[in-house]
Amino acid sequence: MSAMSLAWQQFRLERKLFWRNPSAAFFSFVLPLTLLLLVASVFANEPDELDIVIPGIAGMSVMATTFNAMAFNLTFLREQGILKRVRGTPIPAASYFAGFLGNAVANAFVQVGLVVVIGHLVYDVSWPQDWAALVAFTAVGVVTFGALGIALSHAIPNFDSAPAYVNAVFLPAIFISGVFYSSDSLPPALDAVAKALPLKWVIEGFSGAIVTGEGLAANAGALGIVALWGVAGLACAVRFFRWE
Repeated sequence: MSAMSLAWQQFRLERKLFWRNPSAAFFSFVLPLTLLLLVASVFANEPDELDIVIPGIAGMSVMATTFNAMAFNLTFLREQGILKRVRGTPIPAASYFAGFLGNAVANAFVQVGLVVVIGHLVYDVSWPQDWAALVAFTAVGVVTFGALGIALSHAIPNFDSAPAYVNAVFLPAIFISGVFYSSDSLPPALDAVAKALPLKWVIEGFSGAIVTGEGLAANAGALGIVALWGVAGLACAVRFFRWE
């Protein structure tokens, strides 16, 4: 069997394992959508606020389904000795990780799609005006946050401490990056921190694609910043990776 076929089989296995774990499905899908419904309902009669919330929740969903999932799952697999056992099987490492990462990619694209559909059907937010930009920022965001999640997993000493490590990054990032409100109102110091992080620029790209109609040309700088974070994350993920 070819490496591609093995990657596909691993991807199918990861999808089955994901849906057989109700808590994983809840935190990956239901929790972000619940936040969307709660926050958007508060601003149901304020279209300008909804134009901020929908791209913000979409960006948060990409980070949650990749960064959080990779950090948690790899820490668990390493601590349980599963990665060590996988290394001793005939499946190539590239095929295993392609299937493993493919599961997170699928979750992210589905999540962004759900946010866009709910935003339009329930809250009358316009359909994306630039689908290419939406897909591009989702794809680059997935790679970037997935790589950063893998890199963070190397610094987590054990699975019990994983929630503390992940939330110490995730929660501040979503609060200063413009998920629930415009980051333009932040104090200068926090705004500078937000601009240094990739989540703000993923949200900027989503806002351009969904709300303002600004395409890839107008948001090339934002996409470049996210991509640079992805390169740094991949370098750290590969450099410090360990099987046990």
